[in-house]
Amino acid sequence: MGYIYLALAIVLELCGTTCMKLSNSFSQKIFAVSTLAFYGFCFYFFALSLKSVQLNIAYATWGGLGVVLAAAVAKIFFGESISTAGIVGIILIVVGVVLCNFFGANH
Repeated sequence: MGYIYLALAIVLELCGTTCMKLSNSFSQKIFAVSTLAFYGFCFYFFALSLKSVQLNIAYATWGGLGVVLAAAVAKIFFGESISTAGIVGIILIVVGVVLCNFFGANH
């Protein structure tokens, strides 16, 4: 169940980050409030995930997948560019998350 909570936390964090972008520096009230709500729920589910998922694994997964998904949203929905160095960096983050998950302390 911990990984389900972690997945929810990641999706909610991505929603919060997207709303933050749409809030135009918190000048669009609905997106500003949505940002705070999504992040609140995100942290709630992240905390629930920590009951069964180790902190180092949960945080690496949350951060790593958050970066990858945020970059995808930025590219697809906002037309933002990403450099070759940025792509290489994201690949390295994914490799790090995979290593943490498959070869972490409990494995």
